[in-house]
Amino acid sequence: MTDETTPALLKDILGPQALTIIADAGGSVSARFDRASFLSAASEGLDALSIMERVRHIADALHVALPARYEDALEIIRAMAPQLNHGFQVVAVTEFVARYGLGDFDRSLDALTDLTRFGSAEFAIRPFLAQDSGRTLAVMEGWASHADEHVRRLASEGSRPRLPWASRIPALRDDPTLAASILEALKADPSAYVRKSVGNHLNDIAKDRPDWLLDRLAGWPTDNPQTVWIIRHALRTLIKKGEPRALALIGVEHGASVTVRRFSIEPQVVRLGETIAVDAELLSTSPDNQRLVVDYRVHYARAGGKTAAKVFKLRTFDLSAGQSVKLGLRQAIRDFSTRRHHPGRHEVELIINGLTMASTAFDIASDPAA
Repeated sequence: MTDETTPALLKDILGPQALTIIADAGGSVSARFDRASFLSAASEGLDALSIMERVRHIADALHVALPARYEDALEIIRAMAPQLNHGFQVVAVTEFVARYGLGDFDRSLDALTDLTRFGSAEFAIRPFLAQDSGRTLAVMEGWASHADEHVRRLASEGSRPRLPWASRIPALRDDPTLAASILEALKADPSAYVRKSVGNHLNDIAKDRPDWLLDRLAGWPTDNPQTVWIIRHALRTLIKKGEPRALALIGVEHGASVTVRRFSIEPQVVRLGETIAVDAELLSTSPDNQRLVVDYRVHYARAGGKTAAKVFKLRTFDLSAGQSVKLGLRQAIRDFSTRRHHPGRHEVELIINGLTMASTAFDIASDPAA
């Protein structure tokens, strides 16, 4: 999702109330913080801005309100952070470092190490990576062994090749594996917060360098449940594509010995805002137990007769020899900022261990009022 498509409710996280909280924090920690100037600058034109535009706008308003000398301003910024009560307020504060601290590398990265504990500095680190990726990644490698999970998570999240809402880094775009040493250091991290970031980072790499990822993960130990969780999370895109090597890494055969007794969607005609029920029944035809990854792929109708496919998870489970299982879920057919529905026929495939084994369809009515 880009910030241009961010829902209004999300951008309102940095609305007038958040500005007051930031202003109060600045005023309480230093008489050198110009509260009135901040509120005036931050409020001007705020309504028209998306969430990430507001982050940058607030950082510029802080610059108006803080001392001109960066070192003095940074001291106030660091004192403000513990008084903020939402992560995006802290993101806006860390953005000040990104916009005005590039010329003071050591002091700025030391500040981000501290500030990320109160929210996240994942966006603020990006300009430093763009300016000098080697020097910045060297510091982030040190963060990977930090005692604080927030700092370790920043090492992974801040260096993601495809970090959502963030600017792309030329060096990481050209070689998304540059942060491999960070990921290696975190592959068995005790924090779920960190492990999720590592899995997301690896999943980013899967979209550009799938063979590199599969080779790397094949060498990771599978006797640690924390590492196993990261591997599964990292492979989710490749598993949805039915990549045999990805399936093998999670102990799943490519294809399965099953008969699809039923695969249906009800109702077969639906209007926007309604819900479909997806149901399937599978029978094992194998003499052995099987690990099954069951997904379904919806081919969404698009304008001009085109379609766009998206894979959804149904269930991952073990099926005993000769046994049958019923699967089902309900899915709302409604528009999102990232997906708009169009009237027409929507083909749906049932995918088992990477192979399509059944199909059905439903229609979205062209007249919601009909």
